[in-house]
Parts: sequence; C-alpha cells; structure tokens
Amino acid sequence: MKKNKKIIILLILVCLLSGCTKTLKDKDKKAVVNEKTGQNLTENILCRPTEKESIKLYEENGIDLDKLPYCACTTKKVKTEVEVEQEDGTKVVEEKEVDCESFKITSGGYEGLWTSIFVKPLAYVILFFGRITKNYGLGLIITSLLIRLVAYPITRKTAMQSEYMKKAQPEMERIEKKYANKDQNDREVMMQKSQEMMMVYKKYNVNPISGCLFSFLQLPLLIAFLEAINRVPAIFEEKFLFYHLGTTPWIGIKNGNYWYILVLLAVAATTYFSFKAIKNDSVSTNNEMARQQAMMTNTFTIMIIVMSVFMTTALDIYWFTTNLFTIIQNLLVRRSVKK
Repeated sequence: MKKNKKIIILLILVCLLSGCTKTLKDKDKKAVVNEKTGQNLTENILCRPTEKESIKLYEENGIDLDKLPYCACTTKKVKTEVEVEQEDGTKVVEEKEVDCESFKITSGGYEGLWTSIFVKPLAYVILFFGRITKNYGLGLIITSLLIRLVAYPITRKTAMQSEYMKKAQPEMERIEKKYANKDQNDREVMMQKSQEMMMVYKKYNVNPISGCLFSFLQLPLLIAFLEAINRVPAIFEEKFLFYHLGTTPWIGIKNGNYWYILVLLAVAATTYFSFKAIKNDSVSTNNEMARQQAMMTNTFTIMIIVMSVFMTTALDIYWFTTNLFTIIQNLLVRRSVKK
C-alpha cells in the first residue's frame, strides 16, 4: 500500500513538472496551422523541420531554426537555403551546404525534469529506430513495443492479479451473501467482513491495489509520446503506409482520404477488447459496484475512441500498438494460469 502511494505521488509530481508543448502563435495570438495537415505547429520543437511549408511558417513567426539541430543526419553536410543581401541592397535566396548536426538527448541543454529525462530520450529512441528502418512510423511502433517489453514484469503481475481475482470471486460472493442481511453500520460486523475478505485475498495472493498500478504508469507514457511526436518535426512530417503521422483522422477524412477510417476502427476495436478483458476479470460481488465498474469502463472506452478522431495519427498508432500488446499479453497470462 505504501509503495503504491509513493509511486502515485511520484507520477503526479512528474506531470506537474512537465515542460509541456507550446503551440506556435502568430502576431494576433492565433495558433499557426499547417494547412496541408491541419496540425497546430509546435513552438518549442526539439529539432528542425524539413517541409518547406513548415519552415516558412516557423521563420515567418520568428523562430530561429539555425539554432536547432537536424532531427537526423544521413550525411555530414546538408543543403539549405539562406537569404543573402546583394551589393544593390536586394535580397536573394541562395543554396549552400552546412554541417549536419543530429539531434541528441543532450541537445538544447537541460530543459526541466520532464523534457530532459522523459521527452528527449523518448524522441531520440524513436528517431534512432526510424533512422534504422528508414521510416519514423516504424520507429514509433518499435519504441512502443520496446517500452511495453521493459514494463512487462509490472504489466504481467497486473494481469496475473486479474486472473487470481477470478479464482477468488466465488468465495468473495459467499462473504457478501453472509453479511448481506447484517447491519452495515455496525463497525464490528464490517471489520469482521473485511478480515474475512483479506484472508481470501491472502489465500489467492491477491493485492487489490496493484491492478491500478499500470493505469497510472500509462498516463505519463502517453503524455511523453504526445510531447515527442509534437516536438519532433521528423515524426509529424513523416508518412506511414497511407497516413501522414502529423495529420488527425478528422482532417484526413475531411480531405477525402478515407483510409483514416481504418485507423479509427483499429483504435476502437483494440481499446474495446483491452478494456473488456479488464472488466471481465474484475471481481464484482456487489451488483451496484458491478454497474459502476461497467459504466466507468464503457465511458473511458468511448472517451478514448472520440479522442482518437482528433489525435495525430502517430499517437493513434502508439495507442493501437500498446492496446494490441495488452490483449496478447492477457491471453498469454490467462493460458499460463489455467495450466
């Protein structure tokens, strides 16, 4: 119990100390939008954009891109356009070669606990795998899977707890029936009931709190992925299959690309089945509690599905990947418990 409280407090502190993505705004304080993707551009990007439209928008709104490293370098020199003033005072744009400095975890120096410890390393790993696979969409998927594999010992324990809870359910229901007609305001009666329930938990090695642990862990991971995607142009400028990673399904569908419907269906299906597994595995000895749990699960599922319409496709891909991992993990755990 104490350990779980400490972890929750730590996660809250991390979120409070987050650097947060800053939206690029024009002189009228309106968000600058890339008309091509429908994405609000980020002011505090970690590395340079490469799309001409994005570069133009950043420069027009006072962002000095020369101070930023390139997201990834394939050569030691890169060609860039610079504005040169002529003898007659006119200005022309010329192309020249400059040294290519790749983004590193230490690029830009220390930018606060959240950015320096979470966002930058995550962005670097996505770029690393994206460079190897020559696609940042694949880099995003590999990074998502890698994080889930690292967290697997924790998530497996959480899944195991659900299976143990199912085994304990018949005995928990008998306890509920035993005390159903007794005075629920009698402190001694309630203490006796709690003690019997704790004995059942101990018998089946159940920790009622541990099931919530990874739910709290997922929140900072989701925020960190959102930050990395929004602050690294190489990711939100990239394409993966039929999709532009920086475009939301809503904008994609509005622009006539109906392949984005598949993204929404994939997120909806995996979200539904991952939460359904949790709902089926939870102990519901009280009808009212069971209804509340079902309502909360359904509400959260619908909320995620609606959010996926307006999240960037890159974040939808992350959510789909992590959901799919969860579904497969729960199936494997269920089989191992039944053996």
